[in-house]
Amino acid sequence: MRPLIGISCCVKGFGIFNTPNHAASDSYVRVVLGPVGGTPVLLPAAGEALAPEILPRLDGLIFTGSRSNVWPGHYDGPAHAEGTPEDLQRDATTLPLIRAAIQGGVPLLAICRGMQELNVALGGSLDQRIQDLPGRMDHSTPSDQHIPMVRTGKAHLVRFAEDSRLRDWAGRERVPVNSLHNQGVQQLAPRLVAEAWAPDGTVEAVRVRDARGFAMGVQWHPEYDWERDAFSRRIFEIFGQACLSWAMRREQRQAAE
Repeated sequence: MRPLIGISCCVKGFGIFNTPNHAASDSYVRVVLGPVGGTPVLLPAAGEALAPEILPRLDGLIFTGSRSNVWPGHYDGPAHAEGTPEDLQRDATTLPLIRAAIQGGVPLLAICRGMQELNVALGGSLDQRIQDLPGRMDHSTPSDQHIPMVRTGKAHLVRFAEDSRLRDWAGRERVPVNSLHNQGVQQLAPRLVAEAWAPDGTVEAVRVRDARGFAMGVQWHPEYDWERDAFSRRIFEIFGQACLSWAMRREQRQAAE
């Protein structure tokens, strides 16, 4: 059995006419087919009506990274600087989908923008440009991002909480991670627990305190290096185990009906 894993899509312009398309990076598809051990299902940014229709058919969810920022109106933040990419259709889809998944116990893993969505969906707020704040690091994508190892290589260490599950999976107190984001957690949502921090105090990983199933977020991108990084691979393997358990329970429930 291969669990069905929903992958959140962005709305992006493609081609000479900049036609809107619903898209997710191939790296998420490959990681689902790889260490997650699932079947990827791309979820269009179709709005809040998607959640009740698709969630009962899924065994897990990955909320993906993106160049776009979560619209600040969702957390009563100031307007974005001119030129900041937004994706209101994605926001309208992912925020209610996150809340519904947590309520239903469906396993979810939120990555980069996905972790920011997780925080906002549960009542937290965001800093929009961490690099502009006093005493903070520049966590954003390097300007020479066309060089793969510069863009995806390790940028800084993260320190795990003493009781962090991630610390157990890594087998050590600190690990190096990549860093490709402007936004970050400002006020942590009441239901979230910080699992890791960057050297400047930026929250780098979270878990949902009272979740019925796997519900975690990481600010970095483990999907970029799972083939060569054992810790990144471990994150997806454990997420995949949670999704498989959910799929087996879902099959049993359907058989009993």
